[in-house]
Amino acid sequence: MIVLFTDFGAQGPYLGQMEMVIRQTLPAEPVVNLIADAPSFDPKASAYLLAALAAAIPRQSVVLAVVDPGVGGERRPLVVEADGVLYLGPDNGLFEILARRARTFRAWEIVWRPENLSASFHGRDLFAPVAARLAAGLGPEDCGCRPVEPLPHADWPDDLAAVIYHDHYGNAWTGQRAKILAQDAVLRAGGEEFRRARTFSDVKPGTGFWYENSSGLAEIAVNGGAASSLSVLAIGSIVTN
Repeated sequence: MIVLFTDFGAQGPYLGQMEMVIRQTLPAEPVVNLIADAPSFDPKASAYLLAALAAAIPRQSVVLAVVDPGVGGERRPLVVEADGVLYLGPDNGLFEILARRARTFRAWEIVWRPENLSASFHGRDLFAPVAARLAAGLGPEDCGCRPVEPLPHADWPDDLAAVIYHDHYGNAWTGQRAKILAQDAVLRAGGEEFRRARTFSDVKPGTGFWYENSSGLAEIAVNGGAASSLSVLAIGSIVTN
C-alpha cells in the first residue's frame, strides 16, 4: 500500500491532488491517509511522530512523508528504506529518528525531475510519481535515484521531552517513548504535574494524567477534557520528569 504522512490538513486540494497522481500509475493500489495533521512546518517534531507510527506500517509499503517547510529550496528529496518500508520525503531530519531505530537503513537522493515541477508542491509533482513507481515494484535506482547519506541531526535526542502532537480529542503526545520512563514518573509542564495512569477510566473526570498511548509514546490527557487547552501543553512545550 501507499501511506500518506503530511502536514497538509484534511481540507483543501493537496491530498486529493497527490492521490490523483498516484492513481494515474496505480489505479487499484490502496492509498491510506495515515495522518494529515502532522506538526505544521516542524520536521523535528514530525520525525518523532513518524518513528512512533512506523511500527504499525506493513513491510513493503511505500510511505509518502511530506513535512517540508523548505520546499523548493536546497534540501534534497530522498527515498529511504527502513526495515523493509520505503519512505519518500525531504532531507530535513524527517527520517532521523527512523534511521536511528531501524535495524536496516539505506537512503537515495531523487535526482529525476518531472517536466513540470512546481516550486511549492513537490508532494504532488516529485514525490507522488516516484512513490507510485516504487509501489509498482521498481527499485530506487530505476526511479532516478542515487545512494546518499542523509544530513545528520546528531544534536537531536533519541527521545524528545516535548509535546509533538495534539490529536482530535486534544490529547498531547510527547516525543518520549513510555518504556524509557519509570512507572512512577511524574511528568511536568510549566507548573502542572501529571501522574501515570493506565487509561482514562482510572482517573476521575477532569483529571489530568499521562499514559502509554497505542503508539508507545507518553501522552498527556484529561479525562473528559482536552489537554491541548492548557497553555503549558502547546506543541513544542517542554515536558520533564
